[in-house]
Amino acid sequence: QVQLVESGGGLVQAGGSLRLSCAASGRTFSTYVMGWFRQAPGKEREFVAAISRSGGNTRYVDSVKGRFTISRDNAKNTMYLQMNSLKPEDTAVYYCAADPSFIPVVAVSEYHYWGQGTQVTVSS
Repeated sequence: QVQLVESGGGLVQAGGSLRLSCAASGRTFSTYVMGWFRQAPGKEREFVAAISRSGGNTRYVDSVKGRFTISRDNAKNTMYLQMNSLKPEDTAVYYCAADPSFIPVVAVSEYHYWGQGTQVTVSS
C-alpha cells in the first residue's frame, strides 16, 4: 500500500508555470506506475500524464504535450509535474495516483491509490 500527498498548486496567470509534487510513503514507490489526473468543476476526472516505474516511459494527453513534463525520483519517493505555458483551461484539481502495473496506463479505474488533490487555477 502507498499513501500519496500532492503539493505545489496555486494561482498563476496564463502563460505562467507551476511544479506539482507528489510525495509517496513506503518503500515500494519504485514498483508503481505513477500518474497525474485532473478534475475541473462539473467534469469527469481526466488523465494528464503517466510515467513508468523506472521513469523511462511516459504518456501525455494531447492537450498538454509540449507544455507539461512528468518525472520521478525513486530515491526521494517523489513524482513531479512541471507545467509550463499554462492556460485557463488547465484550471482543475490535480491528483496523483499509483498503479501496480508495468506500463503507464490512462484509465482512472486502473489506479489503485490516490492523493487528496491540489488546486491549480490559471487566470486569463
